[in-house]
Amino acid sequence: MQTHQLPSIFRQFPDLIAAESTRHGGVSPKPYASLNLGKNTNDLPENVEKNQNIFFSNLNIGLEHVVFNQQIHSDDILVATQPGHYSGYDALLTNKRNVFLTIGIADCVPILIYDKNNWVCMAIHAGWKGTAKRIAVKTLMHAAIEFGTTPQNCYAYIGTGIDECSFEVDADVADEFDDDFKRWDAEKEKFFIDLKKANLQQLLDLGVPKSQIEISDKSTVLHNEDYFSYRKEGGETGRMMVVIGSR
Repeated sequence: MQTHQLPSIFRQFPDLIAAESTRHGGVSPKPYASLNLGKNTNDLPENVEKNQNIFFSNLNIGLEHVVFNQQIHSDDILVATQPGHYSGYDALLTNKRNVFLTIGIADCVPILIYDKNNWVCMAIHAGWKGTAKRIAVKTLMHAAIEFGTTPQNCYAYIGTGIDECSFEVDADVADEFDDDFKRWDAEKEKFFIDLKKANLQQLLDLGVPKSQIEISDKSTVLHNEDYFSYRKEGGETGRMMVVIGSR
């Protein structure tokens, strides 16, 4: 089984590396089986380190070129000028070559964006809190200020996360979303939120062309055999990772 998949939207850029990991091909035992890339789990640290080596070596990326970050469901953004370990950010961007940005996921939606004119890479962690805070919009606006990015020149991948029919929430969460992105289920007395659709609309509203956006058709819950799901697996599971950067 493959350790990762490559978003097709980025294949037209030969210097760009962008990938999303699966749960396959690693060394971790259950419940982290097997390619757990998250150090903030109860998996053995040496297992996670081995898995990270497997994942990045398959992409021909040295760990010394990677930006790791501990996310906190905020809307804080880091302009990463050099690799290393950071904490407290939920969006990363860089225009530096050989600096590879990562986001850890296990239900929240990852978003990768590439500005082809200014060679800017962006990696965004969009759970319900980040989506409600419009973190994708804020990241693009930040890139505009820092690097002159315009949405019309951007290509985006909305990655694998929880699907609408699996993401049931109470009114306190549903109140953060417009009616277009939530559904009331009278039988279950719960709302259901579509995070992918909400983030897609934010990118479209900002001016990213629809033809330049790819959306994963996979779900961490419905395709749990291939992806980790924090919700489906009761919180005791591994983490996937998305990565983007240019050589």
